[in-house]
Amino acid sequence: MTTLLSPTPAPLPSRNPAPAAKAPTRIRQGIAERIAPYAYIAPFFVIFAVFGLFPLLFTFYVALFDWNPIGDQVFIGTDNFTRLLDDPRFWNAARNTLSIWLLSTVPQLVLALGLAHLLHHARLRWAVFFRMTMLVPYITSVAATTIVFAQMFDRDYGLLNWLLGLVGLGPVDFVQSGWGSHLMIAAMVTWRWFGYTTLLYLASLQAIPRETYEAAAVDGAGGWQRFRHITVPSLRPIIVFTVVTSTIGGLQIFTEPLLVSRAAPLTCGPTRECQTLTLFLYEQGFGMFQFGYAAAIGVALFVMVVGIALVNYLLTTRVRPEKR
Repeated sequence: MTTLLSPTPAPLPSRNPAPAAKAPTRIRQGIAERIAPYAYIAPFFVIFAVFGLFPLLFTFYVALFDWNPIGDQVFIGTDNFTRLLDDPRFWNAARNTLSIWLLSTVPQLVLALGLAHLLHHARLRWAVFFRMTMLVPYITSVAATTIVFAQMFDRDYGLLNWLLGLVGLGPVDFVQSGWGSHLMIAAMVTWRWFGYTTLLYLASLQAIPRETYEAAAVDGAGGWQRFRHITVPSLRPIIVFTVVTSTIGGLQIFTEPLLVSRAAPLTCGPTRECQTLTLFLYEQGFGMFQFGYAAAIGVALFVMVVGIALVNYLLTTRVRPEKR
């Protein structure tokens, strides 16, 4: 009698692979997850290193030489900086830069903050249209802005001198006078940037709950008290940002003073009435081809910008929100 043996069934494959096989995959995934964030932000740092950090370090290097781009470069140490401190043209440019910066930055930020508060709280018809018009000065060409303001401040046919004549005052040559040219350039900078700053403040105001203002009104706080104790402290981060960026931009102003004086653009007038540090740097570097001395001016400007921006940051961070 033959006994038929049933074949032994084959074992079913396991749904879960062996842990040893998954280990290399998990290691690779872990490495990729750790590297991925750095890979995402790497392009910024590469671009910054090439176009930002390297030119800055190279400027410090060139400032130590009597630099001739097509000839010899002679190492002179700190002689360029010693010459800079004894140069009255440098101190004149520094005074002009600080004057224009103060005359343009302070009114710009105050005007932008007031307009943002008005656009946010006032019930205006076509409010969206008025908010959109805030960007018109920002997108306008700097050259076109300079031409218009030069006509407005013209000594013989300017609108401002015409208004001064109505009240019995004589014409003012804004381009040829120190304070007049500073005032004209500051007006141009303020007009161009106040709308952009207004929109920044307005966007931050919209994040403040309206219940906060309503509760303050119920407690008897007036408009000025709400503005002082709610609006300004709540906008502290954006105020710090705009103060620092306005400081950096204001101390590096170049285009407006360059286009003001047609006869002497690099000196902004025959007696350097409104020549800024950037114009002085450009004059020495690309006008006189003294690149080592121009690099020293750039280093001095860098130190000034960092120092004043740091002081502004420390002062503005003292404005803290009110505890409720």
